[in-house]
Amino acid sequence: MARKFKFYALKLCLICVIVFVVQFFIPEFTELFVLNENSLNGEVWRFVSSIFLHGSAPHLLYNLFALALFGSILEKLIRGKKFLLVFFLSGIVANVVAVNFYDSSLGASGAIMGILGVLAVIKPLMMVWAFGMVMPMFVAAILWVVGDFLGIFMPDKIGHIAHLSGIGVGLFLGLIFRAKKRLINTNKIRIPESYVRAWEDRFMK
Repeated sequence: MARKFKFYALKLCLICVIVFVVQFFIPEFTELFVLNENSLNGEVWRFVSSIFLHGSAPHLLYNLFALALFGSILEKLIRGKKFLLVFFLSGIVANVVAVNFYDSSLGASGAIMGILGVLAVIKPLMMVWAFGMVMPMFVAAILWVVGDFLGIFMPDKIGHIAHLSGIGVGLFLGLIFRAKKRLINTNKIRIPESYVRAWEDRFMK
């Protein structure tokens, strides 16, 4: 019996939208949950809460698109619980790294990069639209990594180091998932076709 699809990626998108609405009407809300130096002084919830904050409508919409599309694809492939593990572990690790490099940080980009990292490993030949063209998932991932690496040396408001941290976690988890899948396939009992035909001839005729 197939397990029911939980739509966790879409539910996470909804949370981001709700949080953004609260940010819009209550400006002080962002300061309470954004990732900053207070995260290292006991306010550890910021490592998680900042994932759901966004700095602008375009920032939110871009992440919603990526999370809804790639998140749903990954959730379908590895199921809900593993998907949530990828999302939160990538986002939290990205924030743990980011807090050491940025005065403040917010957004789901690190978590989404983790999703992309897993997909690049377990579905490397999946065709995606990126950089204005269609390309295999693993090629898109390489270009994203190169872009963020170069971005480190070109100061802007994008958390390139957080992105790289997130996709690094995703690549690592992707390798684990792929190795486990291979192990399961290797341990499957294989019955020679000749045995099956002999059984059919004896009992099915």
